[in-house]
Amino acid sequence: MKRGNRMIAQFTLTVPEGKRFIAKAVASMPPVRRARFSGKVLLKGGTTVSAVSEEIGGPPLRISGRITPDGARAAADNSDPHCIVIEKGTATPVDDKLELIVESMGPRDVAIIGANLIDHQGGAAILAGGPLGGAAGKIISGLAAQGVQVIIACGVEKMGPGLVQDAIAACGRSRVTGAMGMAVGLVPLHGTLVTEVQACSLLARVNASVIACGGVFGAEGGTTLVCEGDEEELAKLISIVKEVKGTRLSGAPRSFMDCVKGNPACSRHMACDTLYSEILCPDTLSRGAGPTVAGG
Repeated sequence: MKRGNRMIAQFTLTVPEGKRFIAKAVASMPPVRRARFSGKVLLKGGTTVSAVSEEIGGPPLRISGRITPDGARAAADNSDPHCIVIEKGTATPVDDKLELIVESMGPRDVAIIGANLIDHQGGAAILAGGPLGGAAGKIISGLAAQGVQVIIACGVEKMGPGLVQDAIAACGRSRVTGAMGMAVGLVPLHGTLVTEVQACSLLARVNASVIACGGVFGAEGGTTLVCEGDEEELAKLISIVKEVKGTRLSGAPRSFMDCVKGNPACSRHMACDTLYSEILCPDTLSRGAGPTVAGG
């Protein structure tokens, strides 16, 4: 459609395509481009952040926690790096020294992290199934204290119907009686949120609006947008849309397999796969059993 000298384009991004689209936008942000070569960029693994890593010269990252049809799961294989730092164009794994890395960072540096839940007010949070919030819990407060610029890369598919702060209050890994997968809590995130909407404006001078969420036949969880702008700017944006079409999830392939009972991480998880035994078994309920530690 054409409105005066301006045009309107409509397009749909599947979940993997949206992640790559967001990654390209984050990679284009001036603070990220500057920090890549004259500072530090800390990336905490997730499928969207893994795509960012690839866009700025890093490797695909280990996908640690994930939501599957069987609930919240961890990776069966932890061989690949989950967190890396890119400094002077070189990527270095930092899983074993996260606190030291954060302590060395400052306002000229950037941290990029994904989210599991966002809201219409810009709130964001990430799930944590391990003690003390896992990797996210180790670094979030430190990044804020150091004045590091935090970018939250997250698709519109993660937007919930309420406020993130209410969701945080509702959960908690030690409060769960029975869980499908491992029990999790939410760690609040503070930073600049980049969804597909913000990504459009970062990649071209356009105004973007979401007009539909979800779909069928592979578009489940996808996002349909309309963007208005000059023909030249829209052409620039649509060339990037065309580039990401058909892309697959980013991540270290070995980390895509889910953990099973007996995994070394089991001892750190709570109430894992106890949903049916704890909630449906009258004998269990009569004993008043609380959260249990079980295999992940």
